[in-house]
Amino acid sequence: MPDPASLSDCNCLAMRQAARVATQLYDKHLAPSGLRISQFGILAMLKRKGPLTINELAAALVLDRTTLGRNILPLQRDGLIAVKPNAEDRRRKELDLSATGDKRFREAKKLWLEAQADFAARFGEDRSTVLRQLLHRLVSDSLAPVEVEPVP
Repeated sequence: MPDPASLSDCNCLAMRQAARVATQLYDKHLAPSGLRISQFGILAMLKRKGPLTINELAAALVLDRTTLGRNILPLQRDGLIAVKPNAEDRRRKELDLSATGDKRFREAKKLWLEAQADFAARFGEDRSTVLRQLLHRLVSDSLAPVEVEPVP
């Protein structure tokens, strides 16, 4: 029987560690806006897709509802997002970007672009592009096998 893989071979651990490093970098850049990258992502998704139910937003962000709920509370408290009844079914609630949220998003986007450039400068533009493609594929394929050319 072969030896079990070492902890350093754990794909999940490696992705979570990398995500924490990236989160710290983006949070540092976004700090002047008062937003964390998790909050910026919520505002960006609402800006891109318009009003969404909590379930729709959670699915788009690949988050569970409870985690999303914790992240939207400060955004709602600060008036960056509005919760309103759905036009077709008033029992359903939708989240939407408020005018204040849109303004904060536009201001924070400049800082996010700086974070993007910083990440690419540190990790390499080409490697950043390949990494992003692989991660998008991982999410869209729901862990289906991925065949990729090795990164130089």
